[in-house]
Amino acid sequence: MYLLCSMERPDQPADGEESGEGGRKIIHIDMDAFYASVEQRDDPALKGRPVAVGGTRERGVVAAASYEARKYGVRSAMASALARRLCPDLLFVRPRFEVYREVSRQIHLIFADYTDLVEPLSLDEAYLDVTNNHQGIATATEVARQIRARIREETGLTASAGVSYNKFIAKLASDHNKPDGLCVVRPDQGLAFIAMQPVGRFHGVGPVTATRMEKLGIHTGADLRRCSREFLGQQFGKSGDYFYLAARAIDHRAVRPDRVRKSIGSENTFFHDLYSHEDLAAALLESSESVARHAERTGKAGRTISIKLRYSDFRTLTRARTLPAPVADAARIQEVALALLAPLEPVALGVRLLGVTLSSLGEGDDEMVVTAEQLALAFE
Repeated sequence: MYLLCSMERPDQPADGEESGEGGRKIIHIDMDAFYASVEQRDDPALKGRPVAVGGTRERGVVAAASYEARKYGVRSAMASALARRLCPDLLFVRPRFEVYREVSRQIHLIFADYTDLVEPLSLDEAYLDVTNNHQGIATATEVARQIRARIREETGLTASAGVSYNKFIAKLASDHNKPDGLCVVRPDQGLAFIAMQPVGRFHGVGPVTATRMEKLGIHTGADLRRCSREFLGQQFGKSGDYFYLAARAIDHRAVRPDRVRKSIGSENTFFHDLYSHEDLAAALLESSESVARHAERTGKAGRTISIKLRYSDFRTLTRARTLPAPVADAARIQEVALALLAPLEPVALGVRLLGVTLSSLGEGDDEMVVTAEQLALAFE
């Protein structure tokens, strides 16, 4: 299926060199239901069926859902038990992150044929600045068309793209005609496009903020634009200025190809609550080894080690320690993690989640952030 956003008028040029934001041409590429689509591609029996990538057990978490599953309300980060209630025919598949990374590398090699200015947000999502592209293609719209066609041809997967003059609008646009869609928003259309968007779709507006905005009568970008900078600052603190500019389609951020990964983390949600030191130590070792493997693959080492512990009553604690020198080996990470855990033992309540994070990372070959990997570590 090939869709063009209604904001694009074929009888007019798709890109304006005289645009705001310094005449930038930005593309946001977002793979469609990436993990689930890879699984459906590789297993024909899954095609056209509701698929969830993630844990199947009681406290497992959905890392990704196919579009067939989304029709039932299944979403990423949802508890597997709830997902199964919403969709009794839901098929759970264990994630294969090495496969997803390899496909992501294929996609990024395609990007590199058009521009060096690629800012990865995750394995399946990236910004591209194609103002001056390697192919000398006149419009960003044509660059996006070619990239999407090559992704389909070379990986068998579909991607949606948003094309505009800044990152904020390009990201909103990529979601406008999903799946397998293309949406172009020219500079003269930016304000109108933002005005009709629900504020819940704005980056940085989570469920809590969206609910708060609704209570204030702010439902769309147009509603948000009617609010003064002072009012938004009073209501939302530092985020108020961001909302003020976003409502006016203003975003001066450049595409940053040197985007630095801030942390590497691994956490487990357990089928049964943990109480004993032996069980907790074993869980920390598993997470420490996962973090160490990822650090080794990406050439990273970190100075700060933290643990996250969630009790059976959902109370959550974090503890951290910064070391004088970077570390990356599992034994050292676990040693520090155990030291952080010690003051919290013995645990009066059962522990339902435990995780380890390595941060303050040193220089090395960066890799795309895998946010869903942490969600999917609780498997049978």
